[in-house]
Amino acid sequence: MRKNKTTFAPTPPMGWNSWDCYAATVNEEQLLGNAAYMAKHMKQHGWEYIVCDIQWSDPLAGTEAMEYRPFAALEMDDFSRLMPARSRFPSTEDGGGFTTIAAKIHEMGLKFGIHIMRGIPRQAAHHQTPIMGGEWTADEIADPFSICKWNSDMYGLKAGHPGAQVYYNSLFSLYASWGVDFVKVDDIANTNIWPQNPYSAQYEIEMMRKAIDSCGREMVLSLSPGPAPIAHARHLGQNADMWRMTDDFWDRWDLLKDMFARCEVWQTHVGDGGWPDCDMLPLGRIGIGHRDDRRSRFTRDEQQTMMTLWSIFRSPLMMGGEMRDNDEWTLSLLTNDEVLAVNKCENRAWQIARDDSQAIWANRDGKTVYLALFNLSDEEKRVSCPLAEVVMWEASVRNLWEHTDEGIHKREISYFLRPHASVLLRLTV
Repeated sequence: MRKNKTTFAPTPPMGWNSWDCYAATVNEEQLLGNAAYMAKHMKQHGWEYIVCDIQWSDPLAGTEAMEYRPFAALEMDDFSRLMPARSRFPSTEDGGGFTTIAAKIHEMGLKFGIHIMRGIPRQAAHHQTPIMGGEWTADEIADPFSICKWNSDMYGLKAGHPGAQVYYNSLFSLYASWGVDFVKVDDIANTNIWPQNPYSAQYEIEMMRKAIDSCGREMVLSLSPGPAPIAHARHLGQNADMWRMTDDFWDRWDLLKDMFARCEVWQTHVGDGGWPDCDMLPLGRIGIGHRDDRRSRFTRDEQQTMMTLWSIFRSPLMMGGEMRDNDEWTLSLLTNDEVLAVNKCENRAWQIARDDSQAIWANRDGKTVYLALFNLSDEEKRVSCPLAEVVMWEASVRNLWEHTDEGIHKREISYFLRPHASVLLRLTV
């Protein structure tokens, strides 16, 4: 375990990830354009990370019908480490990797992140390329039986091989030299990597933790995809800053409703610098690189419900849409400081009640209680919570989405909600 874990992500990270809108096709202009938008409209509200998602080393990403080009020729340095595709990221022509892009993002007062797959490139193993800082070649540390089911780029690393740690050390040292602040590692958090050995990438998580701690730069370590195994919650918290509770989350009500059950499972493991992750927020314009260019299919009530749950549960908040196409409504969801304050409070939230038609969550911060009521049904419904569940018998109530004071409520909090709608309240005794 690191010496001072909370210095890496003392509160849930907030940022933008390119996956929901650009899939594997994101380029330099899109990264910097979204960074400029965040710096102008969202930085003052706590948003800070700009994360370049998968396949940034593939020069031809998006040129074929499939999401990933099987066995694509990726750009790589002389030491088995993937490099940004120069055709998509022109500033990397000088061989400096993401250094220029990271510097521009830092100049905006933001932080820069990248996505990687666990392991080592297959092409490095096949060509027996060397490892920086060691006597081994890529084929000697690669495990050809440890592969990703949905992406053909990488082999996992051999457990216990000394060259595996040397390779990860060289990888994260490279990222530190670029100025990377956030690393999202894929094909590593769920139980389906190797069915005969659930959570078999545990040793790779530990190697990455050691590599980050020795690279000289603080980096948030984010693990994907989920569902991460609750049985390994302690190990995840010791080694990572955030980890996915779910597979990819999209703009479908059934997935959002299911997230309430996932949050219930993980509610006691939130905080102390470790954040179970509900996944990205599919808001605004998404699906561009997925060949399904659209506005989020969530209704406005569903979008607010998603933001309410993510905020009170204290999930990381990672915007997934093309931010430059945000309308006023979408921007208002992301910049409501009263709501975002709930995501930053110091205590763990808890679920008071949930059934198929409703859910109630709360979080106590000193004499203040945050209370969220959710209508999970397909019909209008009154959702009520006895005040005795959270305070004494009366409280002053403020509606955080509406920015309205709603007087003194006694004995019970009760709201009539539209289908899939919610309300987020601040109660003061």
